[in-house]
Amino acid sequence: MSQLEFEKTIEEFQKIKRLLDSNVCCPKVIDFLRIKNYFKRLLYPLYLFPIKLVTYSIYYLLKFLVRLVISFFETIWDFISFPFRSFKHFIKSAFIGAILVYILFSLIVNLDYLNGHYGWYKKYFSCGFNAQKTNERVKKSVVRIVGGYSEGSGFFIEPDQIATNFHVIADEPSPKIIFPDGSFITPEKIIGDNEMDLAVIFTEKSYPEMVLGIFNEAVAMKENEPLVATGYALGTELTGEATQLKGNFYTKRKTRYPPYSYVQTSINLVGGMSGGPLTDQCGQVVGINTAGVGGLSLFIPILSVLAPYNTFSDADIKKITVDPSVSPEEAVRAFYTYLKARKMKEGFNLLSRIYLRYTNFEEWSNRFIDVLDVDVIVSEKQKGSKDTVFIKFGTKNWVGEEVELHYYEGTWKTVLEDGVYKLSQSNIAEITDPDYGWFY
Repeated sequence: MSQLEFEKTIEEFQKIKRLLDSNVCCPKVIDFLRIKNYFKRLLYPLYLFPIKLVTYSIYYLLKFLVRLVISFFETIWDFISFPFRSFKHFIKSAFIGAILVYILFSLIVNLDYLNGHYGWYKKYFSCGFNAQKTNERVKKSVVRIVGGYSEGSGFFIEPDQIATNFHVIADEPSPKIIFPDGSFITPEKIIGDNEMDLAVIFTEKSYPEMVLGIFNEAVAMKENEPLVATGYALGTELTGEATQLKGNFYTKRKTRYPPYSYVQTSINLVGGMSGGPLTDQCGQVVGINTAGVGGLSLFIPILSVLAPYNTFSDADIKKITVDPSVSPEEAVRAFYTYLKARKMKEGFNLLSRIYLRYTNFEEWSNRFIDVLDVDVIVSEKQKGSKDTVFIKFGTKNWVGEEVELHYYEGTWKTVLEDGVYKLSQSNIAEITDPDYGWFY
């Protein structure tokens, strides 16, 4: 190669180098070469690669953070200086600022309202939209508790356990549980605590769909938080579904002797609602309806039922004690006591062989299918007779979801069979509109 050709080749290489350096020619080639050079510097020599990787990472992270801080302060400066750049900018800033302040204060007020009226703002978003549906579900989970001496309400805390007040079942050995659909059953067992005014009624069957949730006391109730008391106001005198009274939580109270706790609200409870549930907006049970006077009501906290549950007993529960072998009049009393407790087998077994010629268990028990309660007023031997008993009693019947009262008097002839006095022949008539003295 001649000297002239060599110089031309050098000149061509220099031109190519200048084009590459000026980014005018072949941008894709340039990018590729840059990336290639970058990885070449990063990977070679290999023993320095880990150090380079850490160093580059820290470098680019710091570079990003510095740019972020600078951009942040630049944005703040632009935000602050924007209103002062011109009068038009100032008007825009004032208008936008007023809207933001309004939104902020509205948010604060709404959050305060939700916290005050729903206990916690999450309750509103989880339960507030379904308040009506929740209340309907609670209504369908409350039952009537009806006895011969008192009436009240109750609710399921377990599939086979109903909580109520003790005074609702006091002196009542066999109260009836009436469901919202009008059907009724007799309890299997009752336990409670008279001093705490709490009782738990056990049922033979389970009703898991009627069990209400229990309020989580870890989330404290707020003052003025809405609460709902559900129960059968005025007992069986008022027909239809359960009544719901709304009010607000005030505070929790404690008595000194004995040291029991109560939830105080603005709800004015009505007779017949005792034993029903006090629930929050989510349908969780807070307490048990207990007492109400002049717009102020007290409720036993639900945990007072659950916590000492194992200490409840049937010691204060009235027992059915009858002995039909003692005398004819005691046999007649036992017969109607079994009807009251709906112990139909035991009552049927007190019918004599003569009486059973004309009936069977199914036909006989169907006569009393709607009897809620039987109250024996008088059971005594008829004068001048050894085996005939004069009986006077009243019944409380559940007909068409209403209570009907009936009164009867007459005689039962008895016969001694297998060491037990049994009923053989009746002469009973219904008494309409008995006067005051008839009951004594």
